[in-house]
Amino acid sequence: MFTGIIEELGTVKRAVHQGNTIELTIASSKVLTDVKEGDSIAVNGVCLTVTHFNHAEFTADVMPETYLSTSLSKIKPQSKVNLERAMPANGRFGGHFVSGHVDAVGTILRKIVKENAVYFDISIPTEYRYLLLDKGSVAIDGTSLTVMALDDDKITVSLIPHTRNQSVLGEKKIGDQVNLEFDMLAKYIDSMVNKKPKQKNADLEILLKDNGFYS
Repeated sequence: MFTGIIEELGTVKRAVHQGNTIELTIASSKVLTDVKEGDSIAVNGVCLTVTHFNHAEFTADVMPETYLSTSLSKIKPQSKVNLERAMPANGRFGGHFVSGHVDAVGTILRKIVKENAVYFDISIPTEYRYLLLDKGSVAIDGTSLTVMALDDDKITVSLIPHTRNQSVLGEKKIGDQVNLEFDMLAKYIDSMVNKKPKQKNADLEILLKDNGFYS
């Protein structure tokens, strides 16, 4: 579990591609202060498992499903990446509930400066539109942001100077891809509301028919 509050910007030292997999080695400092093998670290919003580490870098594997469904497939050495450790049980939620499981990849359509803010228009797949709410939460490359405006196929978000300086979004340009994770609570509610009837209801109807309760 993550919160979407980026702890530091890491730098990709190595990205070893083999088919639809990558072995990533990322230089960092803050997220390594208490790291252990098997820990989870979100890299641009993607939950990855630490396989090796030392005082200056850690390594994690990107499996085929992650490679094909996130923007990590395009990662290169020297790329900057957002990093966040999994939240401790006694931590504070500064952002919102973020799982590190990317739902879709969007594209930056527009980037404009308005006084102390930078506005981004980002494309979204239309099939996920129902999971978004005006002034609701969305994680973009792992950064917890508020939806400022919402259309059928795009959203608008705004970055304050701190977020612009402390996350990869500040460096991204029109045409760049970003990882999108939609609000976890919205997905759970949708799953509960649209859950199919349990099989036992059909079995009960058959039992009643067999015993003469239905003609």
